[in-house]
Amino acid sequence: MSTENRFTITRDGAVATVELAGPGGKAVMDDAFFAELATTFAALDTDDDVRAVVLTGAGPHFSFGLDLGAAAGTFAPLRSATHAGARTELLALIRRWQGALDVVAGLRKPTVAAVTGWCIGGGVDLAVACDVRIASADAVFSVREAKVGIVADLGSLQRLVGVIGDGHLRELALTGDDVDAVRAAGIGLVNHVHPTADDARAAAATLAARMAANSPLVLRGIKDVLDAERAPRVEAGLRYTAVWNSAFLLSDDLDEAMTAFVERRPPEFTGR
Repeated sequence: MSTENRFTITRDGAVATVELAGPGGKAVMDDAFFAELATTFAALDTDDDVRAVVLTGAGPHFSFGLDLGAAAGTFAPLRSATHAGARTELLALIRRWQGALDVVAGLRKPTVAAVTGWCIGGGVDLAVACDVRIASADAVFSVREAKVGIVADLGSLQRLVGVIGDGHLRELALTGDDVDAVRAAGIGLVNHVHPTADDARAAAATLAARMAANSPLVLRGIKDVLDAERAPRVEAGLRYTAVWNSAFLLSDDLDEAMTAFVERRPPEFTGR
């Protein structure tokens, strides 16, 4: 079963594997990607035949994050607008994208992300919305938003603190540095590292099957209990970040980041 070439779902017993890609099969995220992500996981949530889900990239890479080319087109008209409606429109866009990842995080069934290749920006947001992460040895993670003039606003700043701790999160978010699979395992970002992409996907499927063998009611209860403290904190942080970015995202620094991306050069930020 496919969803407009962005998601392919396969089944093996009670485990569903979701392979994700963006427009044209690219490992990027656009507005349609987020809409289909929410629809896909909402359907999995109500499918009683599915007891666990594996999420992985359709190609060699998990995700390069936001499609910056498409984002530039989205932000341009908002950047030139001076009325409050432009900020309100941006706030609604951010909240919609956050909501799509909330559907993944709120799935009442265990989720395992099999991360291979690059996992950047929104890719990290998506991976950390899953319960467990497994990586191949070639996986590279980056909370890259600071390098492109954006405060990460889709959940990594809120969810990662409970995964890797405050100090590691601040280092990753404030530098935008790349983290290889060995470092990712060392800080707890991933649970296991496997030699190849195929090995990582197979291990994720095996782990998901072990989870799926348990009582669905108990699995749902475990997730509900674990999220009792986290969910309100994450929601408060997401809402605050959305308001912050709706006020400050449309900046000269964002323009410079987009221009530098097109021109393939390092950006020169001014703080304006």
